Amino acid sequence: MRRTDASARRAAAVLAAVVAAGGIARRARLVEAGHSQRTIAAVIAAGELVAVRRLWVALRTADPLRLAAARAGVTLSCVTQARRLELWVDGADPAPHVAASPNAGRVSAAPGARVHRARPLVPRHPDSLEDPIENVLALVCACQPYESAFAVVESALNKRLVDKDSLLGLPLPGVARRIVTEASPFSDSGLETFVTVRLRWMDVRIVPQVWIAGHRVDFLIGERLILQVDGGHHVGRQRADDNAHDAQLRLMGYHVIRVGYIQIVEDWPAVQLSIMRAVAAGLHRGRP
Repeated sequence: MRRTDASARRAAAVLAAVVAAGGIARRARLVEAGHSQRTIAAVIAAGELVAVRRLWVALRTADPLRLAAARAGVTLSCVTQARRLELWVDGADPAPHVAASPNAGRVSAAPGARVHRARPLVPRHPDSLEDPIENVLALVCACQPYESAFAVVESALNKRLVDKDSLLGLPLPGVARRIVTEASPFSDSGLETFVTVRLRWMDVRIVPQVWIAGHRVDFLIGERLILQVDGGHHVGRQRADDNAHDAQLRLMGYHVIRVGYIQIVEDWPAVQLSIMRAVAAGLHRGRP
């Protein structure tokens, strides 16, 4: 049936409301906003929207993960939502991590999905398919190994997605409180976080993100030992700039140790041994 101008305007208004909601919207909210059930049903019948569990409607181009969350009645959270927020997440766990109410019944999440049922620190709005950052971090701390969780928390602080004092004001579980208490906003990547955690035992001052010779170095150990941690972007022009800076640092009397992702993740003992030997030789004090 061909739409009249009035019905076309009403349909367009429904579509605009769903777009404004991020591609997925609750039917009840659309009705509350003044869109009739009849218009919503007509837009679905025309194939411009899809119905999801009778509660939601979505664009055909909607985000697949949010769409799957709506179908399952869950919220995207933990490392899945951390990746969506572009936080530094170690590894490539393909399983989606979602959150559900502790009192929820059987959840029809995707096969292999990790469903977290812990009570949220911050109440989840029924219209939201993505957990607040505070809940995300709490679940990451409970779900992931200590170093990996530490890296995610520091990444969130570095991106200013959350304030440390605000987090500490929440009823954090024990492990999460310890991680947040010890975390800082200065690490640019999880690799740098790993270094901080793994070198705490050394009886020498380690300062992250220090400006020397017009550039920032990842770690200054003592007074003269510099540890640079390369991520995947250290190629091409970036690599040339790094080499030039390293040369300048050496001319100024610094000793530079530069390591990459594979070394830290897969061969940490060798990295640690290099640092220990440099410290034992007094290179952190600027003498051979």
